[in-house]
Amino acid sequence: MRLLHPSGAVVHLAYCTNVHPAEDLAGIHEQLTGVAARIRALSGAGRLGLGLWLSRRAARALRDDPAKLTRLRARLDEQGLEVVTLNGFPYGGFHDEVVKLRVYRPDWAEPERLAYTLDLAEILTALLPDDVTEGSISTLPLAWRTGWTPAKAAAVNANLTVLARGLRALAERTGKTIRVGFEPEPGCVVETTPQAVALLGGADPVHLGVCLDACHLAVGLEEAADAAALGLPIVKLQVSSAVEAPAGGQQALAAYVEERYLHQTRCAAGYTDDLPEALAGGLPADLPWRTHFHMPLHAAPPPPLTTTAPYLEELLGRLMIPDGGLAAPLTRHLEVETYTWSVLPGPVDIAEGIAAELDWTRRRLAALGLKEI
Repeated sequence: MRLLHPSGAVVHLAYCTNVHPAEDLAGIHEQLTGVAARIRALSGAGRLGLGLWLSRRAARALRDDPAKLTRLRARLDEQGLEVVTLNGFPYGGFHDEVVKLRVYRPDWAEPERLAYTLDLAEILTALLPDDVTEGSISTLPLAWRTGWTPAKAAAVNANLTVLARGLRALAERTGKTIRVGFEPEPGCVVETTPQAVALLGGADPVHLGVCLDACHLAVGLEEAADAAALGLPIVKLQVSSAVEAPAGGQQALAAYVEERYLHQTRCAAGYTDDLPEALAGGLPADLPWRTHFHMPLHAAPPPPLTTTAPYLEELLGRLMIPDGGLAAPLTRHLEVETYTWSVLPGPVDIAEGIAAELDWTRRRLAALGLKEI
């Protein structure tokens, strides 16, 4: 869906389809006519924005057969759906029984990541609505931190140079600018926004920037004001919340231990790569913890647990209304990205949940002065 910012800029709000398991084109078409259509109906959106996730397998099929790409664009139009942003973080297997660290492979030192991202950029130019000339792709924060060497850093820099060159050539050929945002995440080479500045500050500012994930920033204990003022282009904001446990109440987090995804956990005095390690004594219990478990935006977990929704609301305000005035927003692409519905405790209706998250978000944006188009 689209919202008009007080400055006159159009802000795009979407939900990320990496919550759905399909990795081939047949499954993606089924998503569009099934759950996405239902979310659109539940949300009452005239046009529903999708942060489309295309696995490597699906992206290759679209790249190799223009007719399939044309059919996908037609299906989006038929269903009242639009795509201005892609999630290019998971390469494939995002709904395997165990994902954990495999979500970071291939990383930006490997040619497969570069080729995949350039294919996504080419695809996105064909999927953009006719009246939109700028798209975005979120991607991983270079690599997981272990194994980072000078040789690997050099390979990453070489690939980013080729990426920027390819995006510039694509813009010249199509008239459409595709921007890639690297997403800081706990435990990765680019874990914080200062690290993003240090490692990406010299990159092409027109085509490369950061994707801020509010859950990741909250787990990293970053101040919203600092994240909003990092000095790099903010290609996209992923609208998300982490789960938080008060001092002494951390055992309630045991309900969120599961085997599929990594749940980095932090407090003011330490960090663990996954929640079971923290619960086994890896973090002190006399301080609050935040865990990288994307929580529904609109619903609080059972006490004593809470979420970092207040942090998200502050971040939205700082990005949408910089300096409290009518200046343009610091990002125009927003993506609700609660991909953990399938591993949340208890029964859930994903379509109803995502529709409620979109409503939660647009109500916050309306309070900031944005009006739905």
